Amino acid sequence: MNLEEKQLSAEYIYKGRIINLRRDTCELPNGNTALREVIEHPGGVCVAALTDNNEVLMVRQYRYPYSEVVLEIPAGKRDHGNENPLECGIRELREETGAKAEKFIPLGELYPSPGYCGEIIWLYAATGLTFGECDPDDDEFLTVERIPLDRAVEMIMSGEIKDAKTQAAVLKLKILKDSGKI
Repeated sequence: MNLEEKQLSAEYIYKGRIINLRRDTCELPNGNTALREVIEHPGGVCVAALTDNNEVLMVRQYRYPYSEVVLEIPAGKRDHGNENPLECGIRELREETGAKAEKFIPLGELYPSPGYCGEIIWLYAATGLTFGECDPDDDEFLTVERIPLDRAVEMIMSGEIKDAKTQAAVLKLKILKDSGKI
């Protein structure tokens, strides 16, 4: 069975600095039409960086949509929507934690909310860390923490870490670490 939907028209409702909002009319596989609201986002990267002491570098920062401070791994959006994901990960890790890594291991792509958003988040693990100064963006306020990998997994399983990209990347990191691939 063909499951694809065909875009018939698109109307931009909002164009912003980070996202655009579009309302599309599409043709469904059965020939009927439907409206789809789509958020366009340039995509982002996150890095599960592992220290030599088996700790994951994490940051706490206030996340406005949830009105709370969230614990997550270093992450950020791709500059201009076409920045190479690995280069973005290298930049974000350094800016947010001051760390540089000898090795970056791709952990795949994540679709955070495919029902309405076209964002892709590229996940990486990083090892062989050295540390310098943090250089966060002017509107970015965060604190850096080192969480033992096993404790981070416990925090994910207990619901203390709610961020989806952090959950996926840290759990993948744990599997790779336990299997001896990192």
